[in-house]
Amino acid sequence: MHVLQTVITFVIVLSVLVFVHELGHFLFAKRAGILVREFAIGMGTVVYSKRKGETLYSIRLLPLGGFVRMAGEDPEIIDIKPESRLYLDFSNDLVKDIWLIEPEQISDMVSGTLVEMDTEKDLLVTILLDNGEQVRYPLHREAFIHFNKKNEMQIAPLDRQFGSKTVWQKALAILAGPVFNIILTIILFGIYTAVIGVESKLPISVVSKGSPAEKAGLKAGDVIQSVNGKQVSTIDMLRVELVNSKGKAVPFVIKRGNQDLHLKIAPQKQGEVYIIGTMFDQRQMMRKATVGETIREGFKQTYNWSIVILDGFRSLVTGQISIKNLGGPAQMGYLTGKAADAGFVALIKWTALLSLNLGIFNLLPIPALDGSRLVFIIIEGVRGRPINPNKESYVHFVGFAMLMMLMIFVTYNDIIKIFFS
Repeated sequence: MHVLQTVITFVIVLSVLVFVHELGHFLFAKRAGILVREFAIGMGTVVYSKRKGETLYSIRLLPLGGFVRMAGEDPEIIDIKPESRLYLDFSNDLVKDIWLIEPEQISDMVSGTLVEMDTEKDLLVTILLDNGEQVRYPLHREAFIHFNKKNEMQIAPLDRQFGSKTVWQKALAILAGPVFNIILTIILFGIYTAVIGVESKLPISVVSKGSPAEKAGLKAGDVIQSVNGKQVSTIDMLRVELVNSKGKAVPFVIKRGNQDLHLKIAPQKQGEVYIIGTMFDQRQMMRKATVGETIREGFKQTYNWSIVILDGFRSLVTGQISIKNLGGPAQMGYLTGKAADAGFVALIKWTALLSLNLGIFNLLPIPALDGSRLVFIIIEGVRGRPINPNKESYVHFVGFAMLMMLMIFVTYNDIIKIFFS
């Protein structure tokens, strides 16, 4: 039962993150006038779909990813062979629907064999009627081609295609996905802060034996007020001052009951940080956050964690971290379950971190990711013309294949770590 709950929780969390990501692409594509053919959550077989307006909204079987399919992002190919039998339905003297199968009602339709059709520039279809007359009809800008009862496609005039837009419009449509994930992260960290509050003081709960703090005479119940003349009310502020000390003895002001004690403590180096050997009472540290503090913490936590994530990517590239330490969907699902077990607040924080990872990862210039597509757009802006769409599609296809192989590898590692470690 717990495994099922973990899976359901992970699917919900991941679906929300994917929805927000794709919503960014969708809104800015629509704003630029690009025809969005499909808005999909998940990959693989379609489980549910509904067309609203010009976009097909779908939920797919595998809840790993999603996509917004924009007209012209890949080469537009309408595979209708010459001399195919067509049935044309009209709206205000314009062809609104083109059927390649005989529809149930054809009384008001015109039928004939295809001679030629232009769905991008002139928007014309020419057919040969049964009486031998060749006739040309204008196409509606939003005409649909019905290949069969289940497969249909709206035509995309050039000005509705991704490739026809300015470099700036294309860049925004691509960039919006990761940016929406980062915005969601800021909001979630803000909600997290609003729930748990902010640190307002540093009451010591434990003093480690033999530590600089014990040697200086600190006790449980003491409250650190300032370090080296600077007020400290959060662990982050204390950490900064300890690093700035570089291990030299610096003055501390400690509140003990109604007394202010003035002590000198030399922090001890531990790895890349400096410590004095104290732990703090989390319950007494916190107070309710103001609206301003909630907003500020949302941005601050997002920035701080972004540095951590980028440093992790750097360590991976330079070989400081082994690829075996990478986590995939199984590991993320497992940790999502752990966060859910810890409570709703912990799940909010974990969701914020996942959203930030998704946003930053997609900005990396790796083929098939948004970052790589941005690189192609920047190159287009510099050289004044786009790269051959077929070549770009090939690069992204190769990148996607490599990412799938990497996902298989990390999923295997996840299973080993979760079930056999």
